[in-house]
Amino acid sequence: MTSGGLAARRSHRVWRLVAAVLVTAAGAGRDPKPRPVPIRTLVEPPPGRYYHGVFPGSKNGMGGDITLDDVKIYQHAVGKSLAWVYFWNNWYEDPHFPRQTASWIRANGSVPYIRLMLLSKPTIPRPDPVYSLKNIIDGKFDLPLRDWMRDARKFGSPVIAEYGVEVNGWWFPWNGLYNKEGGTYADSVARFREAYRHIIRISREEGAYNVRWVFHVDPWDEPVEDWNKFENYYPGDEWIDWVGASVYGRQLPSDPKPISFRYQMDWVYGRMQKLANKPFIVCEFGTIDDANQATWTKDALSDILGGRWPKVMGFSWWNTTFKNDPVTGDLSNMQVQENPKLQAIFRDFVGHNQTVVSRPISRAVTPGER
Repeated sequence: MTSGGLAARRSHRVWRLVAAVLVTAAGAGRDPKPRPVPIRTLVEPPPGRYYHGVFPGSKNGMGGDITLDDVKIYQHAVGKSLAWVYFWNNWYEDPHFPRQTASWIRANGSVPYIRLMLLSKPTIPRPDPVYSLKNIIDGKFDLPLRDWMRDARKFGSPVIAEYGVEVNGWWFPWNGLYNKEGGTYADSVARFREAYRHIIRISREEGAYNVRWVFHVDPWDEPVEDWNKFENYYPGDEWIDWVGASVYGRQLPSDPKPISFRYQMDWVYGRMQKLANKPFIVCEFGTIDDANQATWTKDALSDILGGRWPKVMGFSWWNTTFKNDPVTGDLSNMQVQENPKLQAIFRDFVGHNQTVVSRPISRAVTPGER
């Protein structure tokens, strides 16, 4: 190439660079509509397959201080990785999206399953003087809720969340006993429906479509009153993604002989299927270390994985110890790794079972899509 040709080529390159800079500068003042960033949400496993999760225990007994070490101990004991890890987001500790815990759960290959606990103190006040259903509905916590949902959206990957755990039980402040506000128990129950809808509405407005919302009940309505039936608390199919229940054997050393898992599940699952056409999760199950623990658990896993309840898509073992028996003061222990017989059952039914999915399955969604 001649020197003249080389000079011409260089001149052409310079003018192309100048033109590019001018175009960029001209558009710098504009505010182009941002392209939606895809996020991912959890989907149900294929028919005949099951997700497997755990609550790995906590040091303070309130579920918000779980550790990766405890998760790995459980995974090693049962011989399989986890679809989700269940824990509590206590607002008296921190009302923000628990990104740090959610991040190490994600790095472990699992989905964070967050129990949204709008409580003003750890003793579980009934009623709660701060986070009442009326205050939620009236928008008094809209700012922290919007921050929570924005951070959940920015997290980008699947999240499972629930508000109002075991709402039909008197032991939590969102139960109908505590939110009448001068009205009736039916009014109180209606407030729960609207409060949960209010939370999910904010989630959608903030584009947190990676969050799957669960309606989580106890099998037994306590108090045993018509107004307190869990069906009355249901926010509606258009709001809830999945439904589920806690199903336990003996929870305390002073408890009587355990009620079978099958009996309780037949009861709560049958009622739930009449209420909602939704996938079902055994959100929590477990029984303490006693002479019946291995048999009770084997029967439970056999029925779950045998397809007795076709809508069941997953289950979470309550792998913890706690000392809260008011009669004996003894320790309640549900940890799989502490009982060789129980561990062998989990290895057989979970670790070596191909129907139990090793990893969560997700799909991409864009804001505005459900």
